[in-house]
This record gives sequence, structure tokens and C-alpha cells, in this order.
Amino acid sequence: MPSSPMPRRALVTGGSGDLGGAICRQLAADGLHVIVHANANRARADAVVAAIRENGGSAEPVAFDVADAAAAHGAIEALLADGPVQVVVNNAGIHDDAPMAGMSDSQWRRVIDVSLHGFFHVTQPLLLPMARTRWGRIVSISSVAAVLGNRGQSNYAAAKAALHGASKSLAREMASRGITVNVIAPGVIAGSMAEASFSPEQVSQMVPAGRAGTPKEVAALVGFLCSDAAGYINGQVIGVNGGMG
Repeated sequence: MPSSPMPRRALVTGGSGDLGGAICRQLAADGLHVIVHANANRARADAVVAAIRENGGSAEPVAFDVADAAAAHGAIEALLADGPVQVVVNNAGIHDDAPMAGMSDSQWRRVIDVSLHGFFHVTQPLLLPMARTRWGRIVSISSVAAVLGNRGQSNYAAAKAALHGASKSLAREMASRGITVNVIAPGVIAGSMAEASFSPEQVSQMVPAGRAGTPKEVAALVGFLCSDAAGYINGQVIGVNGGMG
């Protein structure tokens, strides 16, 4: 019997959270081997991996701080020892909200460190091994705040909006190697982060659809963008926001 080809490997940063977990489960259901990333909470990544394996999927956990260049480099090097990672979903991000007039230097820097510098630390070392395979998918999770702005989130909006420009530029650099680079900008998505920020009444007023989105609705688009069928969608910022803009 000829051996079946190895599944493509996908790294999902922030894969242990509400949205990240849904993305990991979607990619695993699509037949990819999913590397579920966590920062400090390795146990949550282990739980996502266990759930994927129970459903017949293939996954492994990894833990490191994407904002720490040396830690990220070491972790990525270890992953590449097993072969190229052809799918990357940059989902890691944090909030530390405050009006800019009252925002501390550390609040500004840490949010940008995770979302923007983390994107570079994780994606850059994966590019050449991915290019040698002549196929790849890079998806970064942004936010409607990067498109419309949001009070108290100048740091978060700045970090996520920077991903738009970086991704459009990277798409131009990598397209000839069969690699696509896209951004998804979700609106209000149900989960612990949204529930801490918005009441149901606020959501119904803010969102034309009158409800929060679900992590599965975002994960479905990630799954499509990471498929062979999406090979001509490149350098795009796509909103999943119930009509917010």
C-alpha cells in the first residue's frame, strides 16, 4: 500500500482562546495537522488538542510568547525541524483599553508587541520553507476597530491596522510562490472578551444584524481562505461583522 501524503501543517497563534479554538477545530476538520499555540496557559492548548484528537483530527500544542523574539524563534525552529508549516493563522492579540489621554507607555507597547511584532516573529521565519513548497496560506485576525476605530482602543486599532498594510505588502512579495496573505476583521464575536466589553443591548444597537457573531462564523472563513479553492484571493481585508462597516 502506498503511504498517504502527510497532512499540511497549520500553526494557529492564540489557538487556545474562544476564537482561536474554533479556528483550530475548523482546520483540523478540514484535514490539516493543527499546531495549537498558547502563551502562558498551556493547559488550554492541551484541552483544544485533546478535543481535536477525540474527533479524529490531528493536533499538537506549543507554548511561547509571540512578543518575545528569541522565544518565538526557538519555538519556530523546533517546529520547522519536522518540515514546513504551510498554513499560519495569526490570531494572538490582547486588549488593554484606555483613552489615549490616559494611556500608559506600557499599555501602548504591550498591545502592539503581541499583535504586530508577534505577527513578524511568527510569520517571517516560516516564509522561506513555505515558499519552497510553492503553496501557503497566511491569515491574520484583525478587528473592525482597525477599520472604524473604537473609543479606548487606539493601541489595539493601531496594532491591527498595521497588519492590513503588512499583509498587503507580503501578499505582493509571496504571490508568485503560490502563497496567499489575507486579513479577517471580525466585529463583535461572542466569547469572554466581547461579554466583558458589551452588554446585549449595546450589541443590538451597534450591529446592524442585531447580534454578536459566533467564533464558528469567523472560523468558517479562515477555513475557506486556507483551502485550495481560495488561491486567487490575496492581499484582502475581509470583514465578518454583521454589517458594521
